[in-house]
Amino acid sequence: MARLFSGLLGTVLVLTASCNKVPEGAASKVVSTEPSTNQQVFQARGMVVEVKPRERQVEIKHEAIPGYMPAMTMPFDVKGTNDLAGLEPGQVISFRLIVTKTEGWIDQIQKLAPPTAKAPPGATTIGETTNIPLESLHEAEPLNPGDVLPEYHFIDQFGQPFSTRAFKGQALAITFLFTRCPFPNFCPRVATEFSEVQQKLLAMANGPTNWHLLTISFDPEFDKPEVLKAYSQAFECEPGHWTFATGKLEEITRIGDQLGLAFWKDETGSISHNLRTAVVDAAGKVQKIFQGNQWTSEELVTEMVKVAGPEGLHR
Repeated sequence: MARLFSGLLGTVLVLTASCNKVPEGAASKVVSTEPSTNQQVFQARGMVVEVKPRERQVEIKHEAIPGYMPAMTMPFDVKGTNDLAGLEPGQVISFRLIVTKTEGWIDQIQKLAPPTAKAPPGATTIGETTNIPLESLHEAEPLNPGDVLPEYHFIDQFGQPFSTRAFKGQALAITFLFTRCPFPNFCPRVATEFSEVQQKLLAMANGPTNWHLLTISFDPEFDKPEVLKAYSQAFECEPGHWTFATGKLEEITRIGDQLGLAFWKDETGSISHNLRTAVVDAAGKVQKIFQGNQWTSEELVTEMVKVAGPEGLHR
């Protein structure tokens, strides 16, 4: 299906580029950088997968953006719902991508072809079977609030093995990313929010001390311990309270499955993914799973304090 889509998208783009005055090679071309506002501006093309007016988002399977991001399937924010007017799944579009250090959004959306090219069936959220899964070695039962988190084994940013059992008795927040993800609304945002959570919990007067943050990479082929160590330092990670982890893809896939994470490689090797952040209490039971990137560091801090229990408070 992915190979069929790629061929169809390429054919439609070639047939429509001239009539829409989109120059050859315009897709994914950097058109400007504005140092005064720290903005990068790109032109890109892709196919609409789902339109989400309430969230002010459109999910797009887009072409590679050279020098910035490989081909992926992901939701993009827009500034107003008018930008989404008339968009339908299956439409081939061009759009402008604007990226700053902390956020990214799209505008200037132009329809290159009517939705005659059908979007892959069922592709309503990231992680559907429209791409080649990274791995499906074990199908694990989804975890719900109140369920005990099973023991998983990983390797930290210093190359040391550990298991999730080591966090028993602590409030634990778990999230996922891969270090090559450049889009500020996705992996960098999650890492930034965790950094803020760390700072707030460390600075909290009479706050809990039994807490830990766990960030797991789902790109173990690239995200070796030394890569994770450098990445963690960029976010001022305190190793005593924040661990970056890699490990066997089987383990990463299973814990991801249980917490609702979806990630996959397409036929080009590009990784696409959704976002999940889980909170586990001091007894090792899942208490909350945040979907997407709309949660804030303050919300996560509140949950962490709640599940740490009174025994974790400063005395």
